[in-house]
Amino acid sequence: MANAASGMAVRDECKLKFLELKAKRNYRFIIFKIEQQEVVVEKLGQPDETYEDFTGSLPADECRYAVFDFDFITDENCQKSKIFFIAWSPDISKVRSKMVYASSKDRFKRELDGIQFELQATDPSEMSFDIVKARAF
Repeated sequence: MANAASGMAVRDECKLKFLELKAKRNYRFIIFKIEQQEVVVEKLGQPDETYEDFTGSLPADECRYAVFDFDFITDENCQKSKIFFIAWSPDISKVRSKMVYASSKDRFKRELDGIQFELQATDPSEMSFDIVKARAF
């Protein structure tokens, strides 16, 4: 379970909730945090929540991982969805926290099968709605 490189474990609930987001669309987003050497689910966004609700749920001064199910309509009028993985590492968060999140990210991301895009952000402008939309198309 724990990764030798980072010593980080991933709670089963993280994978289960991600599968529900991916397959059943029960959630719009999931925010994960590292707590006592383990990645845990911090918040589940309901299907009717918006991208603004999601970004507002991220702490301004602490690192997090998140997945967001981005719905959009293509130019051909097709309903589509892309799952984004976001590594949130604000400039003002503690250096140790940034290091722990950075060293554990790839292993954690591998646990979540079905991520289509990844964003790394150190401030909200780096993951604006327009950036996410541009990446999805």
